[in-house]
Amino acid sequence: MQKESHSTYLGTETISKLLVKQAVPASIGILVMSLNILVDTIFVGQWIGSTAIAAINVVLPVSFFIAALGMSIGVGGSSIISRALGANNHPKALKVFGNQITLTLILTIAFVTAGLWYIDAIIPAFGGKGAIFEPAKTYYTIVLYGVPFLALCMMGNTVIRAEGKPKFAMYAMLFPSVGNLILDYLFINVMDFGMAGAAWATTGSYLLCFLFILWYFISKNSELKINMSHFGLDKTIVSEISSLGFVTLARQAVVSITYLLMNNILYNLGGETSVTAYAIVGRMLMFALFPVYGITQGFLPIAGYNYGAHHYGRVKESIATALKYAIGLAIIVFIILMVFPEAITRLFTSNPEVIKETPSAMRWVFAVTPIVAIQLIGAAYFQAIGKAVPALLLTLTRQGFIFIPLIFILPQFFGELGVWMSFPISDVLATLITAYFLNREVKTNLTPSKTV
Repeated sequence: MQKESHSTYLGTETISKLLVKQAVPASIGILVMSLNILVDTIFVGQWIGSTAIAAINVVLPVSFFIAALGMSIGVGGSSIISRALGANNHPKALKVFGNQITLTLILTIAFVTAGLWYIDAIIPAFGGKGAIFEPAKTYYTIVLYGVPFLALCMMGNTVIRAEGKPKFAMYAMLFPSVGNLILDYLFINVMDFGMAGAAWATTGSYLLCFLFILWYFISKNSELKINMSHFGLDKTIVSEISSLGFVTLARQAVVSITYLLMNNILYNLGGETSVTAYAIVGRMLMFALFPVYGITQGFLPIAGYNYGAHHYGRVKESIATALKYAIGLAIIVFIILMVFPEAITRLFTSNPEVIKETPSAMRWVFAVTPIVAIQLIGAAYFQAIGKAVPALLLTLTRQGFIFIPLIFILPQFFGELGVWMSFPISDVLATLITAYFLNREVKTNLTPSKTV
């Protein structure tokens, strides 16, 4: 059928070639988006000051959580779409996509309204105290206006990948990222708008991304041509999107809670310097692992499509191939971060106190990076095949069940060092747990006898 021709190659092409085809554009897109965040932080640090870096770090968990509503709806719905396309159920794919748009608009607008209403309570709660408060409030107010566009972009981007169009998903991140850097230069350096300039540049980039994704879906590139009947919420579909999407939302909720706790704990232990050090390390967490995240994003539609088509042998092969590539790339990232942490820190700031503290923190945070790939691919597999409960539990294991308790316990014995030690310990324990459940799943449900 003509409608199905776009995505059927996910079930026929060799896994290694397919993963490269899916992962490379995803990696490039994530790289550009991460570079955007990284360079944005460098611009802010060099042109406004190190306090501005801390201010942005305070705002990120709030804006990212609201944007994650779109991402969670996107990932949950895209898992259904991938399996629906694999099973040749095109009407269901259309209905799911329409419901994704409706849910994203309703939820993000509601949360943005609440976020602006309680602004003076939210910013201090997330560590925006002292000299950090005013620049954080300026940035927060402007960026939140653009967050619904970001949420729609996050949702739409996952759907594009589910259709088997990774290059367009890459373009969706490429154009706004480049636009943001240009706007940063104009608004901060040329026009001297300060924090407001950084915020408007970010909001402008969200709008650029939204316009590109809107063009994609109304053009001939997408096979998901919806009409008004698809926007009406269907209880069964909403429930399925919610159960799978809740995994992503829970992950980001825990990330936001982690930022809240880390900013406050580090502020109490080391003041603004420690909060700034965490902001820099946090940017590297977003940026440095881009190839591993790219492999994970490329793996999702492959696993989901072939599981929906009952090609279990291909699903098993995709897991093994994704792990091999992701671990290899993670080792390269690990070496770079262990050798050059001070040089990386100097890109962000010339503040001697921050330069002194950050490299040691960075080495602790990335100490076991090579094994993190197992954790990411394992959790992604269960989400791709529609098993929401194990996906949720494995997603929450690292930060929710292990990391957060550790950042309360270890500082009592090791001070600020205990906070940084919590990262590798939680990574090791979470990876061991994920590896156990993934291995059991492969042996139980992806055996040769089940291969079609």
